[in-house]
Amino acid sequence: MANSGFLSLCAHGRVTGLAVEAGAAASHVTCVCGGRTLRKGGRCLGVAGDHLSRHLRHLLLHGPAEPAALRALTGTALTQLKEQCCYVSLDYERDLWEKACQHHAKFQTPDGHWITLGKERFCCPEPLFQPQLLQHSCPGLPQLAWQSLQTVPEPTRTHVLGNIVLSGGSSMFTGFPERMCLELNFLSRGTGMQVEVLANPGRDTAAWAGGSMAASLSSFQHTWMTKGEYQEHGACYVHSKF
Repeated sequence: MANSGFLSLCAHGRVTGLAVEAGAAASHVTCVCGGRTLRKGGRCLGVAGDHLSRHLRHLLLHGPAEPAALRALTGTALTQLKEQCCYVSLDYERDLWEKACQHHAKFQTPDGHWITLGKERFCCPEPLFQPQLLQHSCPGLPQLAWQSLQTVPEPTRTHVLGNIVLSGGSSMFTGFPERMCLELNFLSRGTGMQVEVLANPGRDTAAWAGGSMAASLSSFQHTWMTKGEYQEHGACYVHSKF
């Protein structure tokens, strides 16, 4: 067993830092110092890829797209549309109200229909930064990341701040790293700190890659539960061991 945020940091060659994970079912912020997860620094956002897909379908249903084209949007096709056409705006309010900032894109459904997207392209991922758009009262990912940073002991904070790592499939939107960096620097204004985020091209599978790396280390061997232990103690042993 291992924390996915720690594994994401491992994939980037780090054992200290802040992992900002945006996955399919949930989004997490995890603070790790010297390989140890700081539980008080953990944050969770109940908005992730699955929620964004449903949000995109809702936006399209209330848009100009033809009903026949929308009926052809299976779950798989909707995910493809989201991944190929949607992006994170660096200035959401401006892009929302200024038509000139809304760059259209077209997507062909499996049965040959075409769907044209306008503001839906950047409205879809915006709840990661403004969860209230989906009736969630919690702060967005940048604010959660900043809250997590405040729980880090002062001597270590600068080091953690220089190792903010993005991971998960929902972090792959164009503009996501830049928006995170922009908002974190806004939150840190007046502190004299410059925030940068690390966004590797393969970050959608960073936890898996980090797991492969961590599992090969001798220091990781104590985190296994063996087949013999499972057979002797049963599944509930996982709670006492970890």
